[in-house]
Amino acid sequence: MIVWAGRLKRLVLLSVTCFFVGCASIPAGVEPSPRDPWESFNRSVFEFNEGLDTYLLKPVVAAYRFILPEIVREGIYNFFSNYSDIYTALQNLLQGKPDYAFNDLMRVAVNTIFGLGGLMDVATPGGLEKHKEDWGQTFGVWGIPSGPYVVLPFFGPSTVRDTFGTAADLETDYLFKYIPDVGLRNSITGLRVVNARNTYYEAGDLLDGAAIDKYSFLRDAYLQRREYQINEGRNDEEPLMPVYENPYE
Repeated sequence: MIVWAGRLKRLVLLSVTCFFVGCASIPAGVEPSPRDPWESFNRSVFEFNEGLDTYLLKPVVAAYRFILPEIVREGIYNFFSNYSDIYTALQNLLQGKPDYAFNDLMRVAVNTIFGLGGLMDVATPGGLEKHKEDWGQTFGVWGIPSGPYVVLPFFGPSTVRDTFGTAADLETDYLFKYIPDVGLRNSITGLRVVNARNTYYEAGDLLDGAAIDKYSFLRDAYLQRREYQINEGRNDEEPLMPVYENPYE
């Protein structure tokens, strides 16, 4: 069984090594972003993540999709989604949105009781809207500036503020931190990573085939979407989601 916490530490060390060995160059004709002052380093970590995804995550997810039928994969997705609604309710309370928090808790109650422990999502068809909040968003609502854009090893696009948010997410995540049985905890973490990657399995292939600078596209999409989320969706429509999502959500 893979010890995911240990692997994450090794991935960070590998990414730092990539930085000292040589940073990726910025392609000609690509305009630098004032929100991305560490672009060369970020591109190095981005390339590391792309290699990790290509040679490890995608083959594992392909096997996952081959072995498990869609109805089973959907049940796994719904289970983790139902679990995340508990934390979303807490974040909405911290952001001063008690009505959203009540909605989230109702989702958990309905899906747990009537959705076979969360394996089925019966709350959404019933009119209980799905939200997704995290510590990074809460910090943003509290007025903490985002800081420069940064690409994290394994986790992907982030900002300085969202990096601290990710650390807080992990620290307060029961399934990641506090299950006494280490083997069970690592197995659940591995399944969450595969489940998260499976949700955008085909989206990555679409981006790979497009004639764009993938790094710049994902950076701009991430920053736009985070601004949208923190501003509570005041724009007319939600912008395109980036390929990378936090695998622990």
